[in-house]
Amino acid sequence: MSLIAPPVDMRPVQRRIGLAGIEELGDAQLLAILLGTAGAEAIGRARSAIDAAGGLPALARSEPQRLAGMAGIGALRAARLAAAFEIGRRAVACRSAPPWRVRTPADVGERLVSAMQHLEREELRVLLLNTKNVVTSAVTVYAGNLAGSSVRVGEVYRDAVRRLAAGIVVVHNHPSGDPSPSADDLRITRELADAGRLLDIDLLDHVIVAAEGWVSLRALGAV
Repeated sequence: MSLIAPPVDMRPVQRRIGLAGIEELGDAQLLAILLGTAGAEAIGRARSAIDAAGGLPALARSEPQRLAGMAGIGALRAARLAAAFEIGRRAVACRSAPPWRVRTPADVGERLVSAMQHLEREELRVLLLNTKNVVTSAVTVYAGNLAGSSVRVGEVYRDAVRRLAAGIVVVHNHPSGDPSPSADDLRITRELADAGRLLDIDLLDHVIVAAEGWVSLRALGAV
């Protein structure tokens, strides 16, 4: 039990949430809670912000700078609102998006080529997969110059070991625009495949993306 009593103007809202659920609150009441208080004055201020933006959906799309300029909000509350709206968008995206399942190299190459082909420096990303080959997480392990000597096998597998991944796909880009693998790319791939067998974590593929397309090292027989 908390020894700190809630602000007086929050108590009625807390009681209402406890009795009926938060889904029973109106837009202005929910927004007032995000602003840190739910008294009559705060609810009025929240309603004014919604009206000024042209409705709750428009408010949720507002830049933090615009939110900060609204009466009674300011920079700190604007950051809090922007974060809450972004969490909501991500939650909806996660719920509605189909799982990212890797069945073929194209499931990786086609998806990431647009995101990585124009990067000005090299990045190495590791996709963590479960036993059904669904991507559960994507981790950027290196950013900068990916000289062959700088890639450490332990760092590539670190998150996979921690999160008990069944397999990984390694992806990196070539800023030159040519996705053709270098000798270092082939050597690193063999080392990663050997380490994966020891760790019982499958290296499903190593995909190189660039402006000219993408290449699967598994398709080339390097994995």
